[in-house]
Amino acid sequence: MTMRMFAAVLPPDQSSDELNRAVEGLRAGSTDLRWTERDGWHFTLAFMGEVEEALLPELTELLEQAAHRTETFPLRIQGAGQFAGTALWAGAAGGVDELRIFAERVNATVRRAGVKLDQHHPYQAHLTLARVTGRARMDLSPYVKALEDFAGTEWEVTDLALVRSNPPVNGVPSRQPRYEVIARAPLGGPRHVHAVSDR
Repeated sequence: MTMRMFAAVLPPDQSSDELNRAVEGLRAGSTDLRWTERDGWHFTLAFMGEVEEALLPELTELLEQAAHRTETFPLRIQGAGQFAGTALWAGAAGGVDELRIFAERVNATVRRAGVKLDQHHPYQAHLTLARVTGRARMDLSPYVKALEDFAGTEWEVTDLALVRSNPPVNGVPSRQPRYEVIARAPLGGPRHVHAVSDR
């Protein structure tokens, strides 16, 4: 049995609330965009795709070790960007270098656990807000410009989340994947993973 998984940094409720207010007005009338749901917002560290369930204990243990070797760092959601007219995202500020180093460490850890990852690309800290639907590309620059001055409240990143992505019910296009946090590993703290049942 396999599970679709990724490791991520999850923004606190306050930061998600601030971003949600900023994009609320942009969602109206944007029929060519499929907006991600607030509860699913995250900064991906490593996208693993399908992972064999048998690898989960070792993967969780190794991710715990990687988190333990990483000190907490400040982060905030700031600005926006796009990926070649196909996706709109919110950016990050503060400890962006620390986030990139953490992502590289997590990717190396995941590979060591036996999970095959796609070809390595330079890390771009981003939180996906919307994806283009119905056509290959569109001009997302008005959305980027509307969010360019957004700067959320800074918070301290204190843990890594291991997240399972469950496919939309019956594959309905308008439905979003359901994300389930299956473990959290604290940064720079006691080596102990806190298993959780849901987000």
